[in-house]
Amino acid sequence: MKLDDDIHNYYEHLILERIDQLKLAEAYDGDFIADLCCLALNQVPPRYIRYEVDMAFYLPQSERNQMEMNATNAIEKALKYLKDNYEKNAQPKTA
Repeated sequence: MKLDDDIHNYYEHLILERIDQLKLAEAYDGDFIADLCCLALNQVPPRYIRYEVDMAFYLPQSERNQMEMNATNAIEKALKYLKDNYEKNAQPKTA
């Protein structure tokens, strides 16, 4: 069994889904998006699963809604943090 292939945090899916909805990957580079994911995921509790179908059948709608709200709030907070701090810490590009 390879842990990274068989088990994952369901919030990863929700965070990436929200990033796609907001089209953030079109507005920011890969490093920014990676930082955004890390900051957002560190704000939500882990929810490990093996199969997406498990969440579809066994997760009550109220809990799914709460998880989506948690992901949305985490992205908003992480995005604000990065916007406030990313440019201050960015190194100037050299030729």
